[in-house]
Amino acid sequence: MPYDPSGPSAAPPGVDDAEFRLAMLEDVYEVAAGLEFVTAALVVDPDGPADAEAITWPGTPIVRDPAPAAAFAALHALGAREAALIVPDAPDLPPLLLGKLFRALGSAPAAACQAAGGNGLVALAARLPLPAWLATVLDAPGTVLDGPGTVLDAPDALARLRAATPRPGLVPQGPGWHRIRTPDDLRSLDPGLEGWDNTRALLEGSPLR
Repeated sequence: MPYDPSGPSAAPPGVDDAEFRLAMLEDVYEVAAGLEFVTAALVVDPDGPADAEAITWPGTPIVRDPAPAAAFAALHALGAREAALIVPDAPDLPPLLLGKLFRALGSAPAAACQAAGGNGLVALAARLPLPAWLATVLDAPGTVLDGPGTVLDAPDALARLRAATPRPGLVPQGPGWHRIRTPDDLRSLDPGLEGWDNTRALLEGSPLR
């Protein structure tokens, strides 16, 4: 899962932004780490905060290159034949949605979970090594709410991926989900949904609706 401590703040008033980002990251990591037959890894910027690595279990692979194509290449070098990049701001992501992406790789080289509201992608799964067309589009700059990002953050991320394919049907879309990129996105968190304990603890006392 790529972790970028920059970008727009979604923390509500009274909650430290860095602490909030780290809580969401930890929740996403725990979702990935809890999947059967999946090895969770952390993708971080080489100059990123050291506390990001502290949330992982001992032995977790750390990839120090947040660019999607490079991250996939690094995971392949570690022995992965399939991998999924998950954004760090979807703390309540159901594991079932990730499972659906991996199952889709049985018949396609990549599969995407689109974010609600034009917020890019929540996750992108791919067979490794990446086909050349996918690596090329992943290397292109994205457009985020307040500056440059990766294609995963671009509002038209899925359209970009599909436009780059040599033929239709190579990037199927799984069920979508939401990202927490602005304070308004907090409304999409469901207190009745299990999980996201770290984010939930920081939001205690803050209205979500």
